[in-house]
Amino acid sequence: MLKLLKSAVANAENNNEMDPENLYVSECFANPGPILKRGRARARGSSTRINKRTSHITIVVAEKE
Repeated sequence: MLKLLKSAVANAENNNEMDPENLYVSECFANPGPILKRGRARARGSSTRINKRTSHITIVVAEKE
């Protein structure tokens, strides 16, 4: 999360010309991402599905007035 916050501050400073001293986190949320479907061996030659879930994390920064 710290790496994501540093990236958001750097993007705001370089792309939107905001002052990094006046930035604050205005919004932070996580959404489900794609599910990686894998298989695991089971008894008598069958298999079962293993879902490896991922997520998308979003941090929005804004500038104080």
